[in-house]
Amino acid sequence: MKKFIETLKNCWKVEDLRMRLLITILFVAIYRFGSFVVLPGINPANLEKLQEQTAGGLMSLLDMFSGGAFSNASIFALGIMPYISASIVMQLVAIAVPSFQKMQREGASGQKKIAQYTRYLTVAILLFQAPSYLLNLKMTSASALASGLSWTEFMIPATIILAAGSMFILWLGERITDKGVGNGISMIIMIGIIARFPQAFMQEVSSRFTAITGGGLVMFIVEILILYAVVCAAILLTQGTRKVPVEYAKKLVGNSQVGGARQYIPLKLFAANVMPIIFAQALMFIPLAIVQYQSDSAGWFTRSMLDNRSILYNVVYVILIIAFTYFYTAITLNPTQMAEDMKRNNGFIPGVKPGEDTANYIEEIMSRLTLPGSLFIAFIAIMPALASLLDVQQAFSQFFGGTSLLILVGVVIDTIQQIQSHLMMRHYDGLLTSGRTRPQNGVSAY
Repeated sequence: MKKFIETLKNCWKVEDLRMRLLITILFVAIYRFGSFVVLPGINPANLEKLQEQTAGGLMSLLDMFSGGAFSNASIFALGIMPYISASIVMQLVAIAVPSFQKMQREGASGQKKIAQYTRYLTVAILLFQAPSYLLNLKMTSASALASGLSWTEFMIPATIILAAGSMFILWLGERITDKGVGNGISMIIMIGIIARFPQAFMQEVSSRFTAITGGGLVMFIVEILILYAVVCAAILLTQGTRKVPVEYAKKLVGNSQVGGARQYIPLKLFAANVMPIIFAQALMFIPLAIVQYQSDSAGWFTRSMLDNRSILYNVVYVILIIAFTYFYTAITLNPTQMAEDMKRNNGFIPGVKPGEDTANYIEEIMSRLTLPGSLFIAFIAIMPALASLLDVQQAFSQFFGGTSLLILVGVVIDTIQQIQSHLMMRHYDGLLTSGRTRPQNGVSAY
């Protein structure tokens, strides 16, 4: 606590960092304020059905990522997720379409064009999602519309407001990135998630000391210990791994010999990082777009796919995560290119011929690393469902793993590292004891 207070004092002493922190707080406050501004023409007192709908299942995840704006019928109800979906699509397009590949290789100018196309695609997605949200609102809370208004008249202006709200959130995120601290888009998602934590925590504490779930203090302590272990695992996943022990280097990762000095090939256990979970989660939201939001009359398969605690949902989720881990690893790490680069720099793996044999060897090692890595990622992803076996309340169980926990851990670490770099440049001590940070590529920075 003493070191934390000292770090806050140091942050306040650095004028540039102080301004960045204040700007970040201001923009985050604007975002949180907008989450409670209800759509014009909607009576917030009549949204009980919508709030009941978002209390469980996949809808609760959407509400969490929007910071509660979804269940409030806010102008920010669609949140930043349409932009995330558009970004994922553009990543896939950049891999498959040669013209976009060329654009990526153009450097800053190419990235600027891709960012512009991503915004256009975001608007297109919003123009589809906004009417879908309003139709769901009509089905669940038709009485919420003010008297004298018809849903036909309400749909067009409400669609424009919802789309503008999401684009305004995107603008806030970009301003935080430019003028504040941390990645703005990730910061907004994190704030939306963490805004639900106090209420979820108090509900869990209350339930543990009542006859509903029971268990008392002992079970609550067990929950906290499990949560701590999962957070440590998430830190390991988001930060990558340190150097592989020498005795396992050749068997698992391999090594290259360059100029008489042994160097490690840049492979790691979690090469795909959290992207497989994000891709899989995006696909698992598809049932919400193709079926009726009211699943009471739906079949068993549909109901299971809409329940993120069901066995079927989690089996499909795990399969998608494993598949996307192999896919994302394959497109980000090219064994042939790595073998050519080693050969060009007079590097080699002892006992393996340069060229095709080296590429095959690296590909084999990648396959061995990808499977345990994908299983670990899948385990983190389904922890909220496993937490239900301990009768953990659903709102609180979302913090036991999945995309929400990984985003929280990743954004907090990234923000701390940025603050640390600002302080170190001015010879102040930061939050990290050693003054060293671990970059995302898995190589220790010593």
